[in-house]
Amino acid sequence: MLALGGAAGVALWSPLPTQAQAGPAVAPQPLAALPLAAAPAPLVRGLPDFSSLVEAVGPSVVNIRTTEKTKVSQGGEGDEEMQDFFRRFFGAPPGAMPPGAMPPGAAPAPRRGGPPRGGNGPDEETNRGVGSGFILTPDGYVMTNAHVIDGADEVYVTLPDKREFKAKVIGADKRTDVAVVKIEASGLPAVKIGDVNRLKVGEWVMAIGSPFGLENTVTAGIVSAKARDTGEFLPFIQTDVAINPGNSGGPLINMAGEVVGINSQILSRSGGFMGISFAIPMDEATRVSDQLRSLGRVVRGRIGVQIAEVPKEIAESIGLGKPSGALVRAVEPGGPADRAGIEAGDIITRFDGKTVEKSGDLPRFVGNTQPGAKSSIEVFRRGQSRQLGVTVAELEPEKVKTALKPTPSAPSPVGALGLTLSDLNAEQKSELKLKGGVRIEKVEGASARAGLNEGDIILAVANVEISDIRQFEAVVAKADKSKPISVLFRRGDWAQYALVRPTAR
Repeated sequence: MLALGGAAGVALWSPLPTQAQAGPAVAPQPLAALPLAAAPAPLVRGLPDFSSLVEAVGPSVVNIRTTEKTKVSQGGEGDEEMQDFFRRFFGAPPGAMPPGAMPPGAAPAPRRGGPPRGGNGPDEETNRGVGSGFILTPDGYVMTNAHVIDGADEVYVTLPDKREFKAKVIGADKRTDVAVVKIEASGLPAVKIGDVNRLKVGEWVMAIGSPFGLENTVTAGIVSAKARDTGEFLPFIQTDVAINPGNSGGPLINMAGEVVGINSQILSRSGGFMGISFAIPMDEATRVSDQLRSLGRVVRGRIGVQIAEVPKEIAESIGLGKPSGALVRAVEPGGPADRAGIEAGDIITRFDGKTVEKSGDLPRFVGNTQPGAKSSIEVFRRGQSRQLGVTVAELEPEKVKTALKPTPSAPSPVGALGLTLSDLNAEQKSELKLKGGVRIEKVEGASARAGLNEGDIILAVANVEISDIRQFEAVVAKADKSKPISVLFRRGDWAQYALVRPTAR
């Protein structure tokens, strides 16, 4: 048999002799102990005990209840599934709710917009939703999600000691989903803010909140990923902590009892927890909350470009190497980027000395820059890097742009790529704000397979800027037809790349 010994090694014992074995029977003798290879110290020693964290941070976590003035339905409308849940687990009769739960007619969780429930009764303040939050300062500033308080007529904050306060909304930023409210109280237990940069994937974290209106609920899990791009200005923290409707706005807490994020979103097909939750990093949230408290709004920088990711094949085709940076698809006429000389088709690789690894990095870098600041920017254009300077402006609401449809001049066929092209006249160039380019009048074969369409404006081929059809023909004639040919084109207001494979199968 195999006996597992102590740390010194494993002792192997010889079996009892069988009748087929010659010689007298002998008692089993231990063989020499075989030393084990030095075992590494265990990386994980048991499961963590979160009780001390709950005692330390729990008093700083609040319940946020929002109300709206609506017409109350005369018949009473409830969520049957939620009523059944409370009946089974709390013994509440139909129509009755346990303390801390929302009444049947209330939304079961904070919702982003949507029509209020109503009827034909009188105006009345009714519960709209339930969320969570945490105390930022002893004098009553509370942080939560913007979507928790969005559209509410009144906001109420309930402390763990059951004191309830009507809160004043200081400010909310929908782009980051961060909001700050204020209650008239003092001597409150404020949370400690942790360093998100020190947070590691696989690290234990804990959440406290009010899922489905059940206050002071504690859940725990690990950090699944960092810098997960699901928002324009935020690299989210992904966890497997159980987060459900009502947890929104509550804190994500590390093992040191520090808040490292705000629980904000879940990835779910059912509306309930499915193992993937997202939290707003606390460094980003703090930056936003500081501006909300001082200005009542968030001021961000902008340079006036529309961007996209750089595909791997495109990066290799144009000589960029690895697929990094932000591809400029359009430049706002007269905007900061336009004045700086940035063009559609450029790939922005660095901003103010910071490397743009992916397109989502650029909005954060620019957004965190003070409007009016002069920043350095590096672009990759036609196989070369260029250094430019840009004066950052203040971010404004996006303007709706109308696609331009120039009238073609006399078309000329270019058979190598399956294209029929026309030159742009002076009027068309002026309207499109282009120095050159050719318009596609007809597309088939390899170019059609690459996704080019009639009406697209070709700006560059094989990293060579195109001024007219003659230059286009010359560049294509010299290109290696056995390899994909990169084509930079503009469709409406958007610029993008395509790879045309003349020998595509």
